[in-house]
Amino acid sequence: MTIQPSELRYCPTHEWAHAIQDGGKNIAVIGISAFAVEQLTDLVFMALPKVGSSVQAGQEFGEVESVKAVSPLYSPVSGQVVAVNESLPNQLEILSRDPYNEGWMIQVEMSDLSELDGLLTFESYSKQCAESH
Repeated sequence: MTIQPSELRYCPTHEWAHAIQDGGKNIAVIGISAFAVEQLTDLVFMALPKVGSSVQAGQEFGEVESVKAVSPLYSPVSGQVVAVNESLPNQLEILSRDPYNEGWMIQVEMSDLSELDGLLTFESYSKQCAESH
């Protein structure tokens, strides 16, 4: 499965969510956008939650640090972390190369599917990014 940016929903803070079905469970694959990676420039550190952790929509679940700044990562949805991309913190260059597929960060079993409806579409997110320049 290849994730296309146009299929995703976005937080105003640049995190994305891709909803999938896995064994009858509603899972959100979560990462950060290519725009965010470009803005951060040289990434040096990332902290992600552990499997089994709970996350809340709009709340921090981790952080990413660049040579410029430390940026919190905000969860687009609420639920329980069911998978973490364990190799990502040691290979941050993946985010520059492929933020939407190899560069996913966590997978969350969603507790409320309707939270996806409150996120930005690709068109709305793209407009926000263009206006921020």
